[in-house]
Amino acid sequence: MVFTLAGLLDPLVVKDTTLRNRIVMPPMQSGRASFEGEVTGKLINFYVRRSAALGLPIVEHAYVSALGKIGPKQLGIYSDKLISGFEKLAEGIHSVGAPAVVQISHAGAVANKKVIGAIPVGPCGRDKTRMLEKSELYELAEDYALAADRAVKAGFDGVELHGAHGYLLNQFFTPLLNKRKDEFGGSLENRMRFPLLVVDKVRRRIGDRLLLYRLGADDLAPMGTQLDEAVVFAQRLEQTSVDIVDVSGGMCGSEPKQLQRINGYFIPQASAIKETVKVPVIGVGRIKEAEFADKLVREGRVDLAAVGRALWHDNLWPQKAIQILQRTQ
Repeated sequence: MVFTLAGLLDPLVVKDTTLRNRIVMPPMQSGRASFEGEVTGKLINFYVRRSAALGLPIVEHAYVSALGKIGPKQLGIYSDKLISGFEKLAEGIHSVGAPAVVQISHAGAVANKKVIGAIPVGPCGRDKTRMLEKSELYELAEDYALAADRAVKAGFDGVELHGAHGYLLNQFFTPLLNKRKDEFGGSLENRMRFPLLVVDKVRRRIGDRLLLYRLGADDLAPMGTQLDEAVVFAQRLEQTSVDIVDVSGGMCGSEPKQLQRINGYFIPQASAIKETVKVPVIGVGRIKEAEFADKLVREGRVDLAAVGRALWHDNLWPQKAIQILQRTQ
């Protein structure tokens, strides 16, 4: 295996943003927002405590419109009235020297009917799901763009689009759910069309701020998304101005049971994508040890390593990782 010069502790410059190291906190829903989706002091404290030595903290998914909510205390970014809370959150993260990025999402067909008070929407009509009309897709793309604009106005350095784990953008990409007969369904080109529309709308809104895309690269199902399709999609994302590709699972979710004992279980998909794009790639999946994360970066398999559950349980994981690696290098 050929090692690169860069390791987990080395900085990475993406556009005008310098990440002080390659440690990423992936978005993880904390349940610390208010019932209206507002930023709370408890949520700010959660991120500030974990961002003190991080290269890139990505704030948990915030729903872009009322029909896109999945849980009662999910963070929201659907209204201008929420901007002031996001300003405090961005200030808190910046105060400890980290850039601030927030993931924005729409739950689509997996939205909670009791929470949203309506029938969930998706690419196709199914049991308890209403198919989105073509005109609604353009309205939804604008919802994403407005949400991204709110994040930028609040001082965030960028946004990540949630296109993984069975959320709406992922639902359009996967052949498991997208059975539409129009130009937004069927072929790979058509299944990419709505996510790429959202990417374009968001980019136009946020200017030169960072744009990340969390890509559901594998459904782990015979008739679902395959890696070769995800590679094509990643290349298109790069062509349409995405700055970082964050590789995770598709309809299988973020923690598929069959992979739980494998360290770095989505690294093979991330590595395959990294070989075909020039933008930085984030890898994730049961990365718990500093040495392992550093090895993934040094071997060139990923550019950044996302540490989720370990950081959730220990907010000092980055500081401890730095100490461990500095002793051994």
